[in-house]
Amino acid sequence: MQEINSRKSWVDSWVSTKRMLDDAQTLIELAEESKDESLQKDIDHEFLKVTNAFADLEFRNMLSGEDDKRTAILTVHSGAGGTESQDWAEMLLRMYSRWCEKKGYKISLAERQDGDGAGIKSATIEVVGDYAFGYLKAEIGVHRLVRISPFDANKRRHTSFASVFVYPEIEDDVEIEVNPADVEMDTYRAGGKGGQNVNKVETAVRLRHIPSGVVVACQEERSQFQNRERAMKMLKSRLYQIRKEEEEARLAAIEGTKKKIEWGSQIRSYVFHPYNMVKDHRTDEETSDTQGVMDGELDKFIKAYLMQSSNHNVA
Repeated sequence: MQEINSRKSWVDSWVSTKRMLDDAQTLIELAEESKDESLQKDIDHEFLKVTNAFADLEFRNMLSGEDDKRTAILTVHSGAGGTESQDWAEMLLRMYSRWCEKKGYKISLAERQDGDGAGIKSATIEVVGDYAFGYLKAEIGVHRLVRISPFDANKRRHTSFASVFVYPEIEDDVEIEVNPADVEMDTYRAGGKGGQNVNKVETAVRLRHIPSGVVVACQEERSQFQNRERAMKMLKSRLYQIRKEEEEARLAAIEGTKKKIEWGSQIRSYVFHPYNMVKDHRTDEETSDTQGVMDGELDKFIKAYLMQSSNHNVA
């Protein structure tokens, strides 16, 4: 039924766009026959509608990958630098949360490891919505921040790094076999706000897949059993992504997104001082509206990257 609805949506969008184009052509012919220049404004309006509709179809076509429609699991890790990088990681987590809100996506926190003084060492969120992975895969990589540190009494400029990794959540119809003997499980006490079990009972779960080295954690559910079930699904999703890359002979691509979190490996820079600028180094897309970006205005960067990737694939 999901496949049928997806295909129907494509057909409906195409039929609607074709109808707009026919209406615009009819209006042009009417203006030429009547020599009525007053119709030019209406023609311009129809032309803009058709152009936008085709642009939407073209962009949507870029999200036609096998996994693009799936739920996304996004993880943020702070880089070296202690409190500075941990605060930056939390800022990124907030930025993606705001972007999800604007897109109407539902997000849930799977795991969060608070920083030593402020911010987070790492956090994982689940993003549910149409084409969540298709969009968010554009954010995989190292993100660099330049600012006057709020933690430096001398008000010096600091550079901080954090990494973002995104993978699709697999559905029940995808078979991933995991040998229980290959999985190590640790339990620990969940931190943060919560009910009576928080910091009293070891409900949080961390799983490590020994052959691949993949580690996932979940602490947001109330029971250890629920956290283990959710962590296992996250683990299978990670292993599915790796298997897919291996099958497509692109394992190097997935490892390439896990660059060392330091200078020179960033995909995007966020500069708050001495000027305001956010620049994506892959596409050269940039803006001076740093506050807007931190409030979730990411679509222009995501679209530019996906357009570029689509063109490379065609080439």
